[in-house]
Amino acid sequence: MNFTEALQRAAADYGLTLSEEQQQQFIRYYELLIEWNKKINLTAITGPCDVAVKHIIDSLSCYDKTLFLPHAKVIDVGTGAGFPGIPLKIWRPDLKLTLLDSLNKRLIYLKEVVDQLGLKQVTIVHSRAEDGAHDRELREKFSVVTSRAVARMTVLTELCLPLVCTGGHFLALKGKDTFNEVEAAKKAIRILGGEVISIRPVHLPGLNDERNIVIIKKLRPSPSHYPRRPAMIEKKPL
Repeated sequence: MNFTEALQRAAADYGLTLSEEQQQQFIRYYELLIEWNKKINLTAITGPCDVAVKHIIDSLSCYDKTLFLPHAKVIDVGTGAGFPGIPLKIWRPDLKLTLLDSLNKRLIYLKEVVDQLGLKQVTIVHSRAEDGAHDRELREKFSVVTSRAVARMTVLTELCLPLVCTGGHFLALKGKDTFNEVEAAKKAIRILGGEVISIRPVHLPGLNDERNIVIIKKLRPSPSHYPRRPAMIEKKPL
């Protein structure tokens, strides 16, 4: 099965209807992912069916129209190969998307993706998450912050919640052990001004592994001295 067929089947099985333009953008995205993966380490998942389900549909699984309001400002922290940020942008072209990553080689790749797919209102930021969260241009400027497979919730919370504006949401795409991770991070979530709204299970087509979307609402500003340096976050989690 080629990627076009795999994408169409995965989208239909998940209940999504892609326009012709969206399909063509996802196909070109896949081609660029495979091409660049030969030069830099982007992903271990390269098969057409696996990319369609485990990258594209998995990224779109965090979409909720009640959270992604029209023209919402969204930042994808530790975006890597562009997941979930790029699929969300293809699905909702009106989103004002920022992609944040610490590796410049990945950002060069992402710029080519953005240019070749014709995506507008996409900003690419070269920064570590803990530095970006202290940048006045980024701190508490986003109504939605996403992060996928980056770190444990105790760490993610401290890195990501300072980027969320009051009233906005942090969406963490997590795998197994989500509930234990969230329990361990409850104190950090409270200190940083958030509250867990829900932990939504995700069932991807053809897969039985555990996946969840943790939805945290930002109730008040985060204390200015957070996030701390990564070594301190690891050594002394909140």
